[in-house]
Amino acid sequence: MMYYSMYGHVAKLAEEIKKGASSVEGVEAKIWQVPETLPEEVLGKMGAPPKPDAPTITPQELAEADGILFGFPTRFGMMAAQMKAFFDATGGLWREQSLAGKPAGIFFSTGTQGGGQETTPLTAITQLTHHGMVFVPVGYTFGAKMFNMDQVQGGSPYGAGTFAADGSRWPTEMELEHAFHQGKYFAGIAKKLKGSA
Repeated sequence: MMYYSMYGHVAKLAEEIKKGASSVEGVEAKIWQVPETLPEEVLGKMGAPPKPDAPTITPQELAEADGILFGFPTRFGMMAAQMKAFFDATGGLWREQSLAGKPAGIFFSTGTQGGGQETTPLTAITQLTHHGMVFVPVGYTFGAKMFNMDQVQGGSPYGAGTFAADGSRWPTEMELEHAFHQGKYFAGIAKKLKGSA
């Protein structure tokens, strides 16, 4: 899986998704982050912490994966520019159709409840479509917990999610469970698709 995370919320989801994917026998899950496009000076003014240790991915490395989960925060209801910049650099893969037929999923973080838990993944599907990838939503496979109204929780049928609020709110236990489930569910689908190829 690959992600962009400015403050660490999406990175936290990625860690849990990796645990879920790795729980499927025969699946090797890796985490990459996309290159940062903002200068250190700007990130410092924004209060962004240092980046996690995950290696930075190049577009060509996408072609080596059997399936890819993409994680990012929202910016006005769409993926952050850093992730879009990475997708914009995948033109060579598009020309060769190197990603066509590969399963893909999405996970995300938003600042508010109405801030893009559905529009962010929905608008990101265009990137997958142009590459001919097979979108694998988590749907309602997380079960009854998807209908929980006892607490505020991120995520949707499109994928696992969290609310960051002003940056001080971190993924809840329920949101992390959803992320683990997405990783496990997605890995199972990717393994089946690879086995039938």
